[in-house]
Amino acid sequence: MRADRLVATLLLMQSRGRVTAAEVAAELEVSVATARRDLEALSAAGVPVYPQPGRGGGWSLVGGARTDLSGLNEPEARALFLLAGSSAGAEPEVRSALRKLVRALPQTFRADAEAAAEAVVVDPARWGQYDRTRPGVVTLLQRAVVRRRRVRLVYERSGMRSERLVDPWGLVDKDAIWYLIAGTDRGRRTFRVDRVVDAVITDETAARPADFDLATAWEEVVGAMERRRGAVAATALVSAELLPVLRDQQGRHCEVDGPAEDGRVRVRVTAPSANMVARQLAGWGADVEVLGPQSVRDELAALGAELIDRYGR
Repeated sequence: MRADRLVATLLLMQSRGRVTAAEVAAELEVSVATARRDLEALSAAGVPVYPQPGRGGGWSLVGGARTDLSGLNEPEARALFLLAGSSAGAEPEVRSALRKLVRALPQTFRADAEAAAEAVVVDPARWGQYDRTRPGVVTLLQRAVVRRRRVRLVYERSGMRSERLVDPWGLVDKDAIWYLIAGTDRGRRTFRVDRVVDAVITDETAARPADFDLATAWEEVVGAMERRRGAVAATALVSAELLPVLRDQQGRHCEVDGPAEDGRVRVRVTAPSANMVARQLAGWGADVEVLGPQSVRDELAALGAELIDRYGR
């Protein structure tokens, strides 16, 4: 997991003073490209890691070799744990490792490091959407979560803007689509970060339930969304060649049921309505055969009739 590698890379640099991407790759059994991306990620996050080009160069940790994390200053420690924690998700092994690393930090930095390690959850499963650019306001919201400060948001939805004062509890990165889970005067709410028009961190302390767990809260959000988005399920047959493309397009709304007798694959595709299932599958034409329910087949027939009426001549 990336969090393990980031921490292992940092400790390797502390013990050797200077390393190359190839040395990191060999030590951690990853590709050179992966090792280079991890080193660049540490540097971009604010950890004091920098490259030295040329013969005999490599990557070094500012201040030379060290055997523990006590050489990090407060912003550097917070950056490392925010980066590592966001990669860790809810994995107990990584959480345990981060807790041990916290104890190697100076006492004054520990609270922020612990908060940073729990500020972000990464959910790699798609909802049928493609990669997007990370919203610039994410960094500000991360800071607010770690610092436990209330945020005043200008939020836009369906063309309507409203101002909200929220207690930021955590952020979720879902394939570069970011969500903020926050407390409001109406209880817990989930906000899409790309709909935040403006955000200002206030001086007010944010309240957060003592038993709040970001990973658990996100599972509840996903469960509620899936129930709404998966109200209608269609069973269909697709070729093995088309299956990975369809799954990439539909994300978690395309589940494999198993092989069919004719060599194709049986899948289950869900959406809020029969019409929406039909619209998502109609573009594949005869490459996708919908077996049921009849409501989806009827919607496909209606779409086909509309297309023939318009383009048949």
